[in-house]
Amino acid sequence: MRRVYLDYSATTPVDERVFEAMKPYYTEMFGNANSLHCFGREGATAVDTSRRKIAALLDVKPTEIYFTSGGTEGDNWALKGVASAYRNKGRRIIVSSVEHAAMIASAKQLESDGFDVVFLPVDGGGRVLPEFLEKVITDDTVLVSVMTANNEIGTVQPIKELAEIAHKHGAYFHTDAVQAVGAIPIDIRGWNVDMLTFSAHKFYGPKGIGALFIKSGIKPSKIITGGHQERSMRGGTTNVPAVVGMAAALELALDNLEENSVRIGKLRDYFVEEIEKKVPYAIYNGDRVHRVPQNANFAFEFIEGESLLLRLDMVGIACSSGSACSSGSLDPSHVLLATGLPVEKAHGSIRFSFGKYTTKEDIDYVIENVVKAVENLRSISPLFSEFKGDKHYV
Repeated sequence: MRRVYLDYSATTPVDERVFEAMKPYYTEMFGNANSLHCFGREGATAVDTSRRKIAALLDVKPTEIYFTSGGTEGDNWALKGVASAYRNKGRRIIVSSVEHAAMIASAKQLESDGFDVVFLPVDGGGRVLPEFLEKVITDDTVLVSVMTANNEIGTVQPIKELAEIAHKHGAYFHTDAVQAVGAIPIDIRGWNVDMLTFSAHKFYGPKGIGALFIKSGIKPSKIITGGHQERSMRGGTTNVPAVVGMAAALELALDNLEENSVRIGKLRDYFVEEIEKKVPYAIYNGDRVHRVPQNANFAFEFIEGESLLLRLDMVGIACSSGSACSSGSLDPSHVLLATGLPVEKAHGSIRFSFGKYTTKEDIDYVIENVVKAVENLRSISPLFSEFKGDKHYV
């Protein structure tokens, strides 16, 4: 059976060149990077070299890069760390209503701890417009966090403009760029963000390693205590092979960014055009213009997204209903609901995400099977049957 992977927004395969760069640090140079002997110094040198490479690629200082276990830890650290360290400045925290579950859950935890948490609305395409932030920000706001690109619908936010508003009111600004780094150009200095989260496994690096950019001068509280790793800001034995892999993956991703983005974007546009042409009552979610190239999210009316996902899985096609981090939940996507999509339509959503190994033959195979699966599911759907007989349906 043919197998087609269209879930690159959940995770990517490790590039073979990245894997080769990592291998020596599992076997030959396996020392703990915090040990003082020669084995440890080999690891420490590899970590330092990788940190400098990542910083140079992103045009920041090496001392502003802190390694984490991934996006979830980075988001938690940015939000909870700043809230704790600067609670005397203010109690208001502002996050967008379409953030990743890691940010939403952290914000709700802070809310239960007495912080004044505001969830920013979005427009129908999932964008936080600058005027939305202007309406709710106050001078006692300590942090604003808006993700660069949405993990479910791919919408890209006006980060530079939002950061300017935050700074005008004396607040720090954080962005979760997990879905953006390696997919679109990132300009940390030009955007003037204070913190930025990213994760290696979204750009063909290893799982379990990420980083949080923290601008010099900002001192969030630690959330993982223990040893003196990461300049005493984050305890835990440094994952040397993964750090090396992250640096190698980021270099490859940025070297080929324009080429991959253009090719993937063309495949995505072809897929969207064909689905809209061949599948009636299919709603394309997210902003059509401000969007990462790898994402296509559709809500297929009158059917359940999970049912379609399982039908596609039976013919070897991997995609996602919502985001991978929320796949255990039966609730409709909070992202789609925030855009104004009704609950019954949000339940029919599927995310298709493309990558550098996706081919046009893969896309044609998926289109063919999506059309068949949707037609089959609608043929047994009471909702679709009712719709066909109800002329007053809206």
